[in-house]
Amino acid sequence: MTTPSSKAQGSGVPAAAPDPAPATAPDPAPAPSRRRWLILAVASAAQFLAVLDMIAVNIAFPAIGADFRSASTAELSWVLNAYTIVLAALLVPAGRLADAIGGRRSFLTGIALFGLASVACGAAPGLGTLIAARVVQGVAAAVLVPTSLSLALPAFPPRERATAVGVWTAVSAVAASAGPVAGGLLAAFDWRWIFLVNPPVVLLAWVAGLRLLPRTGPVRTGPVRTGPVRTGPVPGERRRLDPLGTLLVLLGTGSLTTACVEAADWGYGAPATLGFLAVGLITGALAVAHVRRHPDPVVDPALFRTRAFTAATLGLLSYFLAYAASILAATLLFTGAWGWSSARAGLAVTPWPLTVLVVSMLSGRIVRALGERTTAVVGGLCFAAGPVWWLLLAGGDGAHYAVEFTPGLVLTGIGAGLYQPVMFSAAGLLPARQLSLGSGVLMMSRQGGSALGVAALVVITGGAARPGLDALRAGWVFTAVTAALAAVAGAALRTGVRVDPGENGGSGTDPLRHH
Repeated sequence: MTTPSSKAQGSGVPAAAPDPAPATAPDPAPAPSRRRWLILAVASAAQFLAVLDMIAVNIAFPAIGADFRSASTAELSWVLNAYTIVLAALLVPAGRLADAIGGRRSFLTGIALFGLASVACGAAPGLGTLIAARVVQGVAAAVLVPTSLSLALPAFPPRERATAVGVWTAVSAVAASAGPVAGGLLAAFDWRWIFLVNPPVVLLAWVAGLRLLPRTGPVRTGPVRTGPVRTGPVPGERRRLDPLGTLLVLLGTGSLTTACVEAADWGYGAPATLGFLAVGLITGALAVAHVRRHPDPVVDPALFRTRAFTAATLGLLSYFLAYAASILAATLLFTGAWGWSSARAGLAVTPWPLTVLVVSMLSGRIVRALGERTTAVVGGLCFAAGPVWWLLLAGGDGAHYAVEFTPGLVLTGIGAGLYQPVMFSAAGLLPARQLSLGSGVLMMSRQGGSALGVAALVVITGGAARPGLDALRAGWVFTAVTAALAAVAGAALRTGVRVDPGENGGSGTDPLRHH
């Protein structure tokens, strides 16, 4: 029988008294799945589609506008923003739902919905239909992204999880680098093909998922312990829904994301921007108060009593602030101060995702050699070194791009390839019944950080379409500082920490320990 430790993990607070109900024996540590790499391939395919559609549509924006000439730029922008906002708002509730109904069922439903929405986008007769279909795509992506990671991680033993997440991250890098190229080529033929190429991939992923993904049933929970520290649900009874908490999370994340995404068009002091910001902050505070009192909330506060998971959540938020701002700053430098075409600018950024791809594939070996904490710190500092390089050396004409800018792209690529696999692997530290929810929280940090990073750089550069070099240098200071903060969060990871048996899906060990 498992007895609670004298202190809650990582909190330093005395734990609640033992539950009088009989304790259940912990699940034995699962053996590595022989099909784990095929499972990862299916999960990565979903991640690839979600990232590719976000980026490719940005490149096709002018072509879409040419087909809907009567629409204003503000109306057309919702083809892009509807997907981004809905994805960010639904990541946590979708992760919670996946834990409640089963990851396999959730994944198969999400991938099918993504395919149907893609067909609707490609066949949309008008702008309103296209935007509505993009909303459905965002819903489907919100289901897929956290579920894909939560299905893949348990198939790998702890020592291979950094490698698995490295592959998953590398797929994102390939999608990010292929997005501009694919979007440009398909849009030159017909922008609708950006969406219509998805269904064959979706069908293949759905069939493979049906055959390969492990069957997972609904999570059941028993009575929740009460007392100074609530340890969250334990196996026993079916989980209860939390409609009010879900609504508050949706309103909070949706409002904050909308304010960040639309602020450049509405104006940073506009009533609409300030109104959405206020709604997001107020509902966010209400959501925090709610989940602290609800017996089985949409987001269990116990997640954040795991030190590594909390560090990963904050670290990814800070990292993606730097990541998104750096990408935008590079694009603005190439197309603005240096006067390059969009196509040339896209090629100029290529060393970045290529470096991420290579380093991510090697991340498992690097983590085993250095440990998670050191790898994360080195990754964050490498990323910070990139904008410092540009700050010191980048000039105003681009004549020496190979010396002035390429080394910074390689440094940030190394940082991304080292940092992301370690931090996303923190989802594997959680109990099996909370893997999708934990993945959703980490993905929300990614989406929120990206939206805030773009908004912050726009403010720093004064919203200019062609900002000067001095304004971009201020942006590089911002990205260097936020990347350094991400390194600090990486230093907060604890290696070699053991957790209660059964609290990590029965593994009895912290998957973020050094092996």
